[in-house]
Amino acid sequence: MDMKNILIDSNDKDLEDYSMYGTSTKKMLNMLILDILKEHSDSEHRLIQQDIIGLLDSEYGATCERRAVKNNITSLQEMGYDIVADKGYYLRKREFSDAELRLMIDSIFTSGAITDKEAHQLVKKLEKFSNKYFKAHVSHIHSASSGKNAENQNVMESIAAIDTAISKGKKISFSYLQFAPDKKLHPKRNIRYVVSPYQMICSKGKYYLIGNYDAYDDVSHYRLDRITDVEILKDARKPLKTIKGMENGLNIAEHIAEHVYMFSGESQHFKFRANENLMDTIVDNFGKDIRVNYGEDNDIVVDLKCNSDAFFYWIMQYGKYTEVLEPKSMRERIKKAALDVLNKYK
Repeated sequence: MDMKNILIDSNDKDLEDYSMYGTSTKKMLNMLILDILKEHSDSEHRLIQQDIIGLLDSEYGATCERRAVKNNITSLQEMGYDIVADKGYYLRKREFSDAELRLMIDSIFTSGAITDKEAHQLVKKLEKFSNKYFKAHVSHIHSASSGKNAENQNVMESIAAIDTAISKGKKISFSYLQFAPDKKLHPKRNIRYVVSPYQMICSKGKYYLIGNYDAYDDVSHYRLDRITDVEILKDARKPLKTIKGMENGLNIAEHIAEHVYMFSGESQHFKFRANENLMDTIVDNFGKDIRVNYGEDNDIVVDLKCNSDAFFYWIMQYGKYTEVLEPKSMRERIKKAALDVLNKYK
């Protein structure tokens, strides 16, 4: 809405609607003053009535009297806006606190799911929920993005299409990308994937689609930053309860804990011994739905349920500090992998 060059006459008791805005000038003045408080005020930067009058003139070409400023601020307070009147005026509560905005901005710039360009566009939108002082504090982030964000330029379009398909209960088809030796993304296969989509989730800074590949009866995971050219099909997706392992629905927290690296396939129970110093890492990766008992010295014995491939790759990272106790098949798999590594370095 263009609010420039609006003339406010606070003495006119019979203000008529401006047809171009569809509202009265009195209500418009409320909006202008609220915008000024949002952009220019906080507890450290309070605005007196003359400041507000000056900003109305310089930013919107609007004029009003001191009495009108006070009356409209009172009106805004009655409408529920938390405007403090103490040695000036400032807006105390907003949709998001500065700490909440900073957390979201940091999350966006450290996400691997969207491009740097899209990250900057999102942050610009979030900045509108604070004031110019907050924008100044985070301006350096704009020039210090990691450059590690996704290279797929169509992530947002893919998310929108997938969200629509999930809402409508339809299957989708798409091309799935992977990096080639030229360090560029190329289709993984020449054929398009046909998938029944159920949920989009975030795990370890990456976003995934949980769905069922049409030719199989279990769930698969697809990186959203690898999906492109999404088409919503006319066919209804498979009911979730007909998918292997999903008979009782999809528990997101449990699913993420059992699929540490988003590998597909069934989960099974594992028991392993670990140094107690790994407890933070274990909870970070598998959640709190695990059983832990004290072992000898500084060791703990952990019981959990996890996808087999995900558990294998996790346990290999901490081989020096862990020992798998059950099942025997996983012990043998790790032994073979360790011997293969040893042979390479002989």
